[in-house]
Amino acid sequence: MNIAIRKVILPFTAVLCLIVVSGVLAGNVGLESSFAATKQIIALRQVGHEVLLQSGDTTSRVLPVSKINETEYQIRFEKKLTFQPDSLVKIVKRSLAASGLSSDYVVSVISCKSMEIVFGYAILKSEKNEMVPCRQRVQPADCYLINIKFQEGELISNNQQKNLFQGMPIVLALGYCVYAFVIIRKKKHIKSENEILLGLTVFNPEAHYLLVDKIKTELTAKETGILLIFAKSPNEVIDRSRLQKDDVRNYVKPIVTAAQSGAPVGGSDAARDPTI
Repeated sequence: MNIAIRKVILPFTAVLCLIVVSGVLAGNVGLESSFAATKQIIALRQVGHEVLLQSGDTTSRVLPVSKINETEYQIRFEKKLTFQPDSLVKIVKRSLAASGLSSDYVVSVISCKSMEIVFGYAILKSEKNEMVPCRQRVQPADCYLINIKFQEGELISNNQQKNLFQGMPIVLALGYCVYAFVIIRKKKHIKSENEILLGLTVFNPEAHYLLVDKIKTELTAKETGILLIFAKSPNEVIDRSRLQKDDVRNYVKPIVTAAQSGAPVGGSDAARDPTI
């Protein structure tokens, strides 16, 4: 296999494999994201359930947990309830710890009527003491919403991971296109250095062929040598004896080398056999 082709095909195979792997990982992250979200909601519903029990309510329902944004959730209740702040703190801490969500968070209890915070506190592992005011003051029966906001970055952002894996194939594909373009351009540049244009005919002395209208004609070493002498000596008289020499094919390599280095061809002592 041609080296240039290998340089294009092998990276393409590697990029294709990475794209497949990225797709699989993105799918897995999507499943993990769904599982993690479900786990969080179950833990928060457990908080609501225990708050109702603590209030003495064993019949009313905990309404569906609302996701306000990536880090904040809201627990809603069917009926009015009463709660003691100290008990609420323990319930939230116990329920989140059981689900592995016991990192930094802020709890806000909001009145449904005024939408004002009637009680709130923060649990920060960076702080020595928990910031919990009014622990012992029992709140009157009313309609309440409980918002729990986790510190940004504490929860694993599965959506960000999924976006990363989904975007990786695009980056890999663009990178491969740039790489292939550079390789192909470099190949064409190298190829053009070995070719000589004779009107509409492309002559390659190193590969021993003529190319006319995409039709390739192979040349012998002697034919190549003779044609190269004419190609490199335009508008000059060439000795017939020079063209009839049996070893004219030996001039192909020296003449090509001299032409690529910029040395004169035909009239140069370096490109002429002293015996001619």
